[in-house]
Amino acid sequence: MKAVYEEAAALARTGGEFVLATVVHTQGSTPQKPGATLLVRADGSTVGTLGGGCVEGDIWFAAKEALRERVGPFFKRYYLNEDIAARDGLVCGGTMFFFIEPVLAGNPARALLPAIANAYDGGEPLAVATVVDAETGEPGARLVVREGGQTEGTLGSAALDVQAVEACREAMPQGKTARIVHEGTEVFVQGFTAPALLVLVGGGHVNLQVARIAAMMGFRVMVADDRREFASEERFPMAERTVVAPYEHCLDGLPITPNTAVVVGTRGHNFDDVALESAVRSLAGYVGLLGSVRKTVLIYQALLKRGVPAERLKQVHSPVGLDLGGRTPEEIALSIVAQLVAHRHGRSGGVMTLDPAQVDRLVEKAAGAQSPAR
Repeated sequence: MKAVYEEAAALARTGGEFVLATVVHTQGSTPQKPGATLLVRADGSTVGTLGGGCVEGDIWFAAKEALRERVGPFFKRYYLNEDIAARDGLVCGGTMFFFIEPVLAGNPARALLPAIANAYDGGEPLAVATVVDAETGEPGARLVVREGGQTEGTLGSAALDVQAVEACREAMPQGKTARIVHEGTEVFVQGFTAPALLVLVGGGHVNLQVARIAAMMGFRVMVADDRREFASEERFPMAERTVVAPYEHCLDGLPITPNTAVVVGTRGHNFDDVALESAVRSLAGYVGLLGSVRKTVLIYQALLKRGVPAERLKQVHSPVGLDLGGRTPEEIALSIVAQLVAHRHGRSGGVMTLDPAQVDRLVEKAAGAQSPAR
C-alpha cells in the first residue's frame, strides 16, 4: 500500500481530490484481504488494487460517483456470488466489506496522509482507528495513535477509544489490521510502518540468495559480516545497508524493531554463537538460525549458560526455514523466505491441499448428477 499512500499524500499537498476505497473486512474466499486500498483520482485513474475483475470495477464506479456527488464516507458490502464467479473466475461464496471515503477539500484525513506516507518511508510508525459503520455516530471518525503513545481524536465513545488504543498498539509494529465491533459500531484499525526489515548476519552463499528473494518480496534488506568482501554493495546490490563489524556488534546501530527479522548464517559455529546472542537480545520479532539441529543444541546450551532466557530461545526458528527438502543455496533460501512470509501473516506454512474426503464427496455428487432419471 506504500504507493497508494505516497500518491494520496502528494495529492493532498497539491489540493487534489480523490477517493480511498479500503477493504475493511472479508468473509470466505476473496481476492484481497483487509487493508487493500484503491485510490481513485478525479480523472478516474487509479493506484493500488482490490483484486481486479468486477469487484474492482464496481467499487471504482461507486468511488467515482461519490466524488461526483461529493458525499461523505460510506460502508459497502460486496457479495462474490456465483454470477460474479462465472464472469471473473473468482471463487464464489465470499463477501467483501469496503470503506469508501472521498477525500475532498477540508477533509481532516488530508492532514494525516503525509504522516502515513512518512511511516511507510521509515519515519515514525502510527496506527489509525476509523469508524467505518455505525448505527449511530459518524462514519469517518478517527483515533490516531503515535509510536510514543500519544493519541489524537476520538471515535465518539470513551469505551470504544480504550479498545481502539489497545488494538492500535498491537497493529502498529508490523503494520497489521484489526476489526472492532462495539454496540453497533464497527471500527477498522490499521497500522502503518516501513516495509519489514530483514537483517542477514553473514554474507555467505545461502544468505546471498535469501537477500535476492526477500528483496523481490518487498523486504528491506541489510547485511552484516566481519569480512568486507562479504558485506559490500557489490555483493549485495539489493541491500539498503551493509555493515562490516565483529559479530557480537553486528546489529549495533541498525533499526531493529518488532518488524525486523534477523537470519544468522555465518561461516562457523563460534561466530553463529555470538551473532545469535546479539539477535535474541534485540527487539527483532523474528530470529532464525541457519544450520543443523546438533549445532542449534550446542549454541542454545552456551546461550543458556550466558543468561539468555529459555522463553526467548523458544521463539527462535532453528533450523530456519520450512521443510521443503531442498539442498542448494537457492532452495534453502526459498524455504527461509517462505517461512518469513508465513510468520508475517501468522501462518504455519502448512499445505493447503483440498481434503481428500471433500474430493470423495464431489465424486459422489458428480455421479449422482450423471445418473439417469427414472
